[in-house]
Amino acid sequence: MGLTILWLAAHVDLTLAWSSKGMKQVIIAVGLGLVVGTNVVASDARVESWYTKDSDKFARLYRNTADQRVGTAVTTWNHGPGVQSTPVLAGVHDVSYSQDWIYIHTSGLASYVMGPWYNDVAKTRMFPSYPADTKTTYRIPRTPIVSTNKSLTGLGPIGYFVNGVALFDNRDAFSWNGRADGHGEGIWNRDAYVNEGITFDSGMAHQARIEYHYHANPIALRYQLDDHVNFDAKNNRYHESSTAPIRHSPILAWARDGLPIYGPFGYSEPLNSKSALRPMVSGYVIRDGRNGTKNLALTGRTSLPKWAERAYHMAGPLRTSEFGPNVTASAAFGRYIEDNDYLGDLGKKQGVDFDLDEYNARYCVTPEFPDGTWAYFVAIDRDGNPAFPYNIGHSFIGTPKGGQVRSVDEAVTTAFSVGNRSHASAQSTENDTVSLVWNASDGGAYRVNP
Repeated sequence: MGLTILWLAAHVDLTLAWSSKGMKQVIIAVGLGLVVGTNVVASDARVESWYTKDSDKFARLYRNTADQRVGTAVTTWNHGPGVQSTPVLAGVHDVSYSQDWIYIHTSGLASYVMGPWYNDVAKTRMFPSYPADTKTTYRIPRTPIVSTNKSLTGLGPIGYFVNGVALFDNRDAFSWNGRADGHGEGIWNRDAYVNEGITFDSGMAHQARIEYHYHANPIALRYQLDDHVNFDAKNNRYHESSTAPIRHSPILAWARDGLPIYGPFGYSEPLNSKSALRPMVSGYVIRDGRNGTKNLALTGRTSLPKWAERAYHMAGPLRTSEFGPNVTASAAFGRYIEDNDYLGDLGKKQGVDFDLDEYNARYCVTPEFPDGTWAYFVAIDRDGNPAFPYNIGHSFIGTPKGGQVRSVDEAVTTAFSVGNRSHASAQSTENDTVSLVWNASDGGAYRVNP
């Protein structure tokens, strides 16, 4: 008898080989986990909106531009901390729910071909890491609580996109410390898209060590969800469609506070589902002297916009030690998120001059919430480029009760498991041996009776 178990990170491929001579039974126990089943709660977008169409496919990436040119994607890789020595299934593997929570289990890897990643325009310097399976279990509240006391978004995952990829906020973890841009929670926080966009792949994502994530417009996911995006397969490029029929954007992500993040397109009148559809207009503008803003090139970075004063509880003049760097070629407009002003603080009116509030959200009706909901929207400009604050502002609208958990410690109903799509295959080999191969979710017990 031969028995081989090949672990595939968040999921496993199990290969059993046995001879027809004398073997009666094989039992494989693979830890403890969710029971595989399909029971979808009726009409709950938090359960039903997860993109599981490609969850039974291996994650793939282009290691470099040479691979990309010839369309050679790999399912195993090794670069920096990003080591994937065996293939792993892409995206969301399990969705379950209790009365209060939605749980997902994900590899954190997209099902479109990821990569390549470089640190320079010429694409000669490789990004320091590839992504890898994060084996993440994350929960999101089913009943959001909108609070008057807002919480900052924080670093790391602040929610998850419906394809199982992490949502990061609009910063890159560097801030001005009075002398240079360094690590830490400063008040002049670098804008991730402006400063790190060069390192994003065609899907508009990159990784922190192994954690693949989006800071801005997740354009490849939008293509998968038919959200007004076209794909140039020859050049591995996504772009806004000028011909696609206009429809309301789908839900792209769920934030830690339990509120949805939609793509750019919504109803022009927030409470009228019969009104025209169009891209939502961000409520932010650069502080360059236009639109009633201060001109930071003249005043220097010596004051915070009102939204930041509220978020940081820092009303009043800044101390000299809290000033940011002057506007220069190396510290141009937009380098820091505090270079942006909120139009609502400049005499402009939401719903007339712009659509989205300082949190990049509004209260509105949507196809999934015909009675109304608070919702975030992806912000893009007229040319289809990401627009600040991108996916979500620097604070949550609701109470961010969700987050990563080590395990599911309550009774849940499984709405989806990739195990439901598994197909066993048997192959005859030499010496009267048959191999049975299938993939299965983390956890559970499996019995084979030959």
